Amino acid sequence: MPHEAISVFDMFKIGIGPSSSHTLGPWRAAQRFCRSLRDQQLLWDVVDIHILLYGSLAKTGRGHGTDIAIQLGLGGDDPVSFEVNRIQSKIRHIQESRKLQLDGSLEIDFDPSADIEFLYSETLPYHPNAVTFLARTRGERQIAETYYSIGGGFVKKEGEESTSGNQPDLPFPIDHANDLLHWCRKTGMSVGEVVMENENCWRPESETRAGLLKIWEVMHACTFRGCHEQGTLPGGLLVKRRAAELNRKLLGSRTYSDEEGWIAAIRDGGKDFSYILDWVSCFALAVNEENASFGRVVTAPTNGAAGVIPAVLHYLVVFGEGHRAEKIIQFLLTASEIGSIFKKGSTISAAMGGCQAEIGVSSAMAAAALTECMGGTQRQVLMAAEIAMEHHLGLTCDPIGGLVQIPCIERNTMGAIKAITASQLALQSTPDFAKVSLDAVIKTMWDTALDMNSKYKETSDGGLAVHIPLSLPEC
Repeated sequence: MPHEAISVFDMFKIGIGPSSSHTLGPWRAAQRFCRSLRDQQLLWDVVDIHILLYGSLAKTGRGHGTDIAIQLGLGGDDPVSFEVNRIQSKIRHIQESRKLQLDGSLEIDFDPSADIEFLYSETLPYHPNAVTFLARTRGERQIAETYYSIGGGFVKKEGEESTSGNQPDLPFPIDHANDLLHWCRKTGMSVGEVVMENENCWRPESETRAGLLKIWEVMHACTFRGCHEQGTLPGGLLVKRRAAELNRKLLGSRTYSDEEGWIAAIRDGGKDFSYILDWVSCFALAVNEENASFGRVVTAPTNGAAGVIPAVLHYLVVFGEGHRAEKIIQFLLTASEIGSIFKKGSTISAAMGGCQAEIGVSSAMAAAALTECMGGTQRQVLMAAEIAMEHHLGLTCDPIGGLVQIPCIERNTMGAIKAITASQLALQSTPDFAKVSLDAVIKTMWDTALDMNSKYKETSDGGLAVHIPLSLPEC
């Protein structure tokens, strides 16, 4: 089996909420379909487009904004740069005018209510998250392309050949945790250093460092914004945003005028255990409330779990020694490699593996990264990741109303706290005596995913999704 090279910027993607699989992935698929039409020199001949959503994309697509993402992607907008406050007005214009600027260039007739079809009872065999684009040209030619959103914003086109031949020849190929440990032992380098050497095959180190600090900048801005936005989350569940109120309560009379002042004000509150615990929860709530509101987030490794890594990284920055750029870069490099190992050995798609594939993986990533930054050995880093995932095994994905709100938002706080606990346990342990390896827990996670009933895999067909009335507020 050929080695799969995954970059840190594959694992951490800047995008728009609420879901990497159901929003970012379909958005990217729509963009790829437009590029395909251009490459075939068919774009300007298109008369109309019809979209078919299958499986999990159909069942929870409306709650996750799949239809919105596809319209924006077909319209030529990019999730990295599109202004989030323009989403509703643009979608409303498409609905009212029944017109779409295909790839931002060609105006075609398009009625979202008729041209986006939710096939609730149909699932394609390769992956539950499938979308087919059907285009008709002036010459009555029919073009059909199917794409799969396979988790974390990754997209695969049906029939697409492996891209391994186009991938860089990494000095330290890694598919399993034991591979990573092998290279660390052979070179004496830390996990982050090994990952950086691999990243140098894609781009100069200066670009990687700048890109990672940009990732942190977006994470930090999202956290700050979420800690100051009030109101009710969209979607009809009437879930009240809590991060802003908690932020205000924890800061008391301390004031600030910008993001740096905010961090300083938090530090001034001391290091009482319950105070730090509340802040970690606040950071995670803030990010995922932004995510639920179609805000700009970083997929880490998914949108539904986007709050775990920023919360733990903020914990390191605010209450530890992580305020230096070098520590932030080290944290993100280590986290990304753990995430890529999970993707290769199991899945980061809730539609395939339940919430263990999202919150569980993000918690393992954060635990490993925190351990590395706290001076842990390479084996302690892997041990922390294993501990975090071991205690998320079997976690189901059962979003109420198909929205990334209940229980998703609170689960990010749990994942962040578990990551910190796992790191502390690993740092105080001797890996020689560990009974479970990271590779073993990844294999167990995949076996669990295969055994899990499909109704617990992001379909809203089971769990809390069928036992909580949609009109009932969370608190």
